[in-house]
Amino acid sequence: MSTGSMREAMRLLTAVERTPEQERMLGIVREKCRAVDARLHGQGIDLDVSVARALEELLDGTVSASEGSGYHYALHALISSYFSDTHDLGDWRRQSWLWTVDEELSRAGVPARLAISQILMSGPPVRLPSAGDTTPWMGTFPTGLAAEFVAAHEAVLDRVAPEVRETAEAFLKAIRFEAEEWASADEDRRRNQDTMFFWCS
Repeated sequence: MSTGSMREAMRLLTAVERTPEQERMLGIVREKCRAVDARLHGQGIDLDVSVARALEELLDGTVSASEGSGYHYALHALISSYFSDTHDLGDWRRQSWLWTVDEELSRAGVPARLAISQILMSGPPVRLPSAGDTTPWMGTFPTGLAAEFVAAHEAVLDRVAPEVRETAEAFLKAIRFEAEEWASADEDRRRNQDTMFFWCS
């Protein structure tokens, strides 16, 4: 999970004429995409649409495939270049565990719109071809709602099973930090930390 300006990232994706700063950032993003392709290749994974090619197709608006995780990796490379305050939330072998956590938290009183799985897997901020049945997943959540998320979950922690509490606290630690940063920021800084971005791979 990381926090930053989604607006700046989307401007790079949609710019008709890029500024020198956008061109500089695009160079960084392209290098990240090539690095992901190299890492996947080293793991014996060669995508039908490479991450580097997927980025160029997204930039040009010429998406050539109806499915492919390369587009998701490419968007992640783009967005992560504009984000900071990165947090590692943990490693869960089963996606269904997060639904189990949310079910128990919901019974304890957490609203559905603040459910962990709802935020974590809410989807990309722009329309992409399906990644298929596997990871990566991504989601976004407004930083301005971080305090509400924290309050809702902290209020029920003493009423849920220890293993559910452990998972919830992993998210709470990171999101509580973002809530405190948002609360102490002036208006200019808030504009640069408008969104929390979640990435699972």
